[in-house]
Amino acid sequence: MFTVNYQTNRISPVKIKTFSELGFTERKHLQEWLAHQPDALGEELLIIQKEFDGFDDTRERLDLLALDKDGNLVIIENKLDDSGRDVVWQALKYASYCASLTKAQIVEIYQQYLDRYEPASSEPEVNVPKHAAARICEFLDAPDLDEIKLNLGNSQRLMLVAANFRKEVTSTALWLLGQGINIACLKITPYALGEQLLINIDQIIPTPEAKELMIGISAKEAEEKSTEVVLKNRHNVRRDYWEQLLDAFQKSSSCQLYSNISPSKDHWLCAGSGVTGCPYSLIFNQKELRVELWFGRNSAEENKWLFDRVIQQKDSIECKFGAELEWLRLDDKKQSRVQYAVRLDGFNRDVWPEAISWHVEQMSKLEQALKTPLQQSAQSLRLKDKG
Repeated sequence: MFTVNYQTNRISPVKIKTFSELGFTERKHLQEWLAHQPDALGEELLIIQKEFDGFDDTRERLDLLALDKDGNLVIIENKLDDSGRDVVWQALKYASYCASLTKAQIVEIYQQYLDRYEPASSEPEVNVPKHAAARICEFLDAPDLDEIKLNLGNSQRLMLVAANFRKEVTSTALWLLGQGINIACLKITPYALGEQLLINIDQIIPTPEAKELMIGISAKEAEEKSTEVVLKNRHNVRRDYWEQLLDAFQKSSSCQLYSNISPSKDHWLCAGSGVTGCPYSLIFNQKELRVELWFGRNSAEENKWLFDRVIQQKDSIECKFGAELEWLRLDDKKQSRVQYAVRLDGFNRDVWPEAISWHVEQMSKLEQALKTPLQQSAQSLRLKDKG
């Protein structure tokens, strides 16, 4: 890492430090950094436990336990300036211990983590569920826990984090990769820039090229699995519902959003609003129906700006809609949304006429209430960007 001197047109190296000379420790510092910023490891992870010791007949404990976006358990072992010789063996033991964890056990482990590290306050955070199952569903973008597969077979992943890796560690990691074990070595380097401390994390195993190949293989396997999953009952139920609902939209004169939309197996169905990255969405869950407007542009800043402009007209929007809406700014996420929901036994085909009527009516009202405020806000954003 280098700094640039514009006046002399030269670069100068930033001083590399060691964690030991800085007085940092694995448990109080590195572990806490990663627990609160897991995406520093290069992907979205959900930390579900710290210093997990729930292994029978052993007092061992792993540093961090996480879930990835595919529902795999991720064992994260942290070392500071030196990886040591035995870190791979240590992580493999933890993976073997975790291989037997069931979905219910994983939810319970995460609930214990939430109860300990995020206890409920007298003023609970708005729109932040404290229940582990709800958090996991939100992270995996699933409507309910029944549809989630966690910790299948030997899908456990290993992540080793250290400032320096010994040759015996890297050699073993590369061999394990060749045997199909999902292991990654991430090098963490502290830099001193004046009084400021910088941290850089690089994945050194597998290399970016090897990782791309692995992603391609995983994508193919996922595609093959999804072909089988499509045949399952609830996906067929959704497709049947969307077909009937879209037919109802075709016959409706109050809302043309879904005139050219095809049915799918998913629990959501989106249609464009005329504003880039802000679709309307129909939600069909087993226990709930929703209509939504998403602020889902590539820029989190733009999403929050548009949301804040639209919510300024909250009273008039809800008056036109005819009911109170849920305004979810979701400060910890890139997207925001406005939604309206009703509890209903969606998988009971006997209530589908009622459900279809509700979806058509509420989406029609939502579009009419939000169309002008959304377009005005988008126009203001364009003028803002030009200015």
